This record gives sequence, C-alpha cells and structure tokens, in this order.
Amino acid sequence: MRLVFAGTPEVAVPALDALLASDRHEVVAVVTRPDAPAGRGRRLVASPVAQRAEEAGIEVLKPAKPSDPDFQARLTEIAPDCCPVVAYGALLRPGTLEIPRHGWVNLHFSLLPAWRGAAPVQHALLAGDEVTGASTFRIEQGLDSGPVFGVLTEEVRPTDTSGVLLDRLAHAGARLLVATMDGIEDGTLQAVPQPAEGVTLAPKITVEDARIDWSLPALRVDRVVRGCAPAPGAWTTFRGERLKLSGPVRLLPAATELAPGELAVAKNSVRVGTGSHEIELGEVQPQGKKPMRAADWARGVRIESGERLDG
Repeated sequence: MRLVFAGTPEVAVPALDALLASDRHEVVAVVTRPDAPAGRGRRLVASPVAQRAEEAGIEVLKPAKPSDPDFQARLTEIAPDCCPVVAYGALLRPGTLEIPRHGWVNLHFSLLPAWRGAAPVQHALLAGDEVTGASTFRIEQGLDSGPVFGVLTEEVRPTDTSGVLLDRLAHAGARLLVATMDGIEDGTLQAVPQPAEGVTLAPKITVEDARIDWSLPALRVDRVVRGCAPAPGAWTTFRGERLKLSGPVRLLPAATELAPGELAVAKNSVRVGTGSHEIELGEVQPQGKKPMRAADWARGVRIESGERLDG
C-alpha cells in the first residue's frame, strides 16, 4: 500500500523504520508537527520523525493544523491508501480522515479501551497495572474510541519507568503496526468495535501530578517516581526548593519509624519515611543542578536530624 505516516516524537521512529523496511508497503510521505524551539538557544528544531524522514529522502509535511486546506489538497494529490499514526499530536477532523481509502490507523500504547488519552503508559504505572500493551485502531471522531484491528500484551516489570516501558512498547508496537497494514491490504483483518465497559482515561501528566505526597504508602510513592520518569519527573521540596527524584527508589521491607518525608542519612544511603514503609532514594536532582547520587546530595547539604522533604 501507499502510506503516509503521521508521527512526531522519538517514540514514533521505530514504527516509521519498520514500515520503511517492509517490502509490501511504500511510505511516500510523512506528516509531523511543525518545527519547535528547543535547547538553551530556543532555535527551531525538526521533530525526530521529520529528521528520520529527511534522512530517508521522504517528503515531509508540517501543517500547523491537519485541517489546513493546502495540506488536505497535497494529501489528496499523494492519494495514500492508508495513513498509519503514532503519537502525531494533533486532532484529525472528518475532512482529513476521509482522504485515505483505508482511513487513518493509530498505534496506541494501551490495551483499549483502557487508558485512552495522551499518557497511557504513565497512567498504567501510576495505577499499578501488571500487564499493559498496545493496540492498533481506526481513528474516528472521539478520543481513541475507534474499532480495534490488533493488540499485543506486555508485562509491566517491577523496575519499569514510563520511559523504559514505552521504549519496549514502541518496538513491539512497530511490528504490530506493520502486521496491521498487511492485514488491511490483503483483506484478512477487520476492525472490531471497542467494548463499552472498561473505559479509563489517561490525560497528560502535569507537573503537579508528579509531586510526591509522602503520607501515601511506599508502594504508591514508588509508582509516582517510576510513572513520571523521565518526564515530567517526580519531585518534592527540601528547604523550600524543588528536589527532583531522577532515579528509581528502593522499597525497604520494615515498617517505617520515620515520619512521612523525614530523612535518615547514612554513609551511602538516604532513607525517607512514607505512610507505610521507608524508601531509599536513588538519584536526585536539586534545583539548577545535574542529577547526583542521593548520598552525595545529602553530604553536600548537611541534613540535620528531623529534617523532612516537603518541610
């Protein structure tokens, strides 16, 4: 099939690469978000998908909105059979959805109808899901509500962060997306409506969502740290300044003798009290500084007895 791939961030690149490597399909163009300012100089930088497409010599389309008439006219000229989508980041309206004869097919990183929305992997970790996965579905009006072509499952490991889990799903999902394109082309794959029950939503994680409440059980604190890594990053405050937890924490077996947020420092470790068990901090990142081992940070700030995070 003639394909126009839509995607923007690094997580979409494995799917683009898999489609480029397919001997059954031709990626004739890529749709991505416009260049955005990045870095200290805030210069405009092309998206990872745009950069990969340019390396491959593929036409790159960067409409401000997919409803832009010039973009729709160009897409009509290209006449794709299907538009596979991975983390494109813009809303598709009916006029645009109707251009490819097989529609737009999205790779979403959850087992739909669970975790519809922008942050399915983060919410799966925050909720303590033991199994997650990816789904391919036909895009329609409605939030990730279209009929499903295929799914894969992935075990959530105890040490997974959202970044690590998303990377695994991106590569496994790339194979699922290619298989979905194959099935659509040869007519062996039919989309099945999502069940009405089991719908959960996964809105974007905000910075405030990532703030740690030390009165929660240690298991919940661990989920926030892992679910918000690498972005937006779990955080707390110490002496009135923000402290980011940039590395995983370790759950300790004994019930805590420390008050929630209270710190206990040893030569090579920093423990914190929670609403249940103590945890040991891994890496932390003080405001305006680079990540460092928690023990090194503690030596530098000379923590006094009874001091607390969020204190």
